[in-house]
Amino acid sequence: MSAPLVVSIPHRLGREEAIRRLRVGLSQAAIKVPVLKVDHEHWDGDRMEFRVRALGQVAAGQVDVAEDHVVVEVRLPWLLQKFADVAQRAIKDRGHLLLEKKK
Repeated sequence: MSAPLVVSIPHRLGREEAIRRLRVGLSQAAIKVPVLKVDHEHWDGDRMEFRVRALGQVAAGQVDVAEDHVVVEVRLPWLLQKFADVAQRAIKDRGHLLLEKKK
């Protein structure tokens, strides 16, 4: 199995606000990306474990929320490894949108 894809996203929201935004974020992402289906999402404190399905393949991982950053770790099946760079950019871009401080 290949190494997990790890993305760190800085924020200035504080832990609680970041968690609040992320709780709705995964479901929203699935709505906006028709090929993505959320199979499992479980929060335990400041960690969310998830499993998603895309193109018939399952990817799993976790999101760890800290006071000033979020770390997303995803284990992609070998078939989706080709798209690791695209997935990394998409996670980072979507994460920045979710965690952007609104005025």
